[in-house]
Amino acid sequence: MQSSKNWARRIGLACVLTALPFIVAQRSKDRYADVNGVRLHYVEQGKGPLILFLHGFPEFWYSWKGLLADFGRDHHAVAVDMRGYNLSSRPDVVDAYRVPVIVEDIRALAVKLKAKKFVLVGHDWGGVIAWAFAAQHPEMLDKLVIINAPHPTLFARLLASDPAQQKASGYFNLFNSPQAEQVLSANNYAGMLGAFGSSLNEADRKVYLAAWNRPGGLTGGLNYYRAAQLRSPAGAQPGQSAQPPAIQALAPITTPTLVIWGEKDTALLTGNLEGLDQFVQPLTIERVPDGSHWVVHEKPGQIIQYIRAFLKPGA
Repeated sequence: MQSSKNWARRIGLACVLTALPFIVAQRSKDRYADVNGVRLHYVEQGKGPLILFLHGFPEFWYSWKGLLADFGRDHHAVAVDMRGYNLSSRPDVVDAYRVPVIVEDIRALAVKLKAKKFVLVGHDWGGVIAWAFAAQHPEMLDKLVIINAPHPTLFARLLASDPAQQKASGYFNLFNSPQAEQVLSANNYAGMLGAFGSSLNEADRKVYLAAWNRPGGLTGGLNYYRAAQLRSPAGAQPGQSAQPPAIQALAPITTPTLVIWGEKDTALLTGNLEGLDQFVQPLTIERVPDGSHWVVHEKPGQIIQYIRAFLKPGA
């Protein structure tokens, strides 16, 4: 009898753990905000000080689901679909994806959310936007968290002078080409899914495929590269610049900043951390030796731990 009770408890616990993601999902709320001439979709959870999450390419709000659930316990946690992605507006004009335009999206959204100061977290292109936001609107930020996203000024230098980063960034030239959507969507997006390695489970893959298969589902994200004219000298055509003025020459970052870097990132190399303190103060760097570009998926618990330690008063 005792053994039966133990098994019943174990089965009950297993059911709870299995249902937990669905319970968390039910606590999140889908919202829309009309800002800066576009409609942005976002998902929010919890109450308290605002922490705003910005995703990169080729993701959307869903990449933050684990962090959204955790920080929603004591924050107003918001993960936005950036313009061009998933359920947010996808303007047709490439210039609508310039960095200053998207920074204004985020500023207007923060105002709409009635946040006087907030924590901004960005990964990949979301991190590029977060860097630019911190340079332009430091008065709005409490703290800044960057995950595998290069500081634009430092990155421009690496693209101009570092052969390893130039080679790693060779995909920029494909992303700028008219063939990019066709190449990336081939074989039901096999190459894109493969780039994530084992960091996505089958359920995640289905969610991403649904987002990418929306009309223009890839074009919006690719337009970030096109608007910035972001190319690598490795394979660039004559006359193509590797130093896009739209994401260069930021003002010094004075917001307390945490940079988390998966050191196995094959696209954005660890050279992006060298000399970063010349542009950012105060600066904390946390390296994840066994993390890739997709460290948010691979190590969500570790990412949460780093961010929570950084957000403690006096940290």
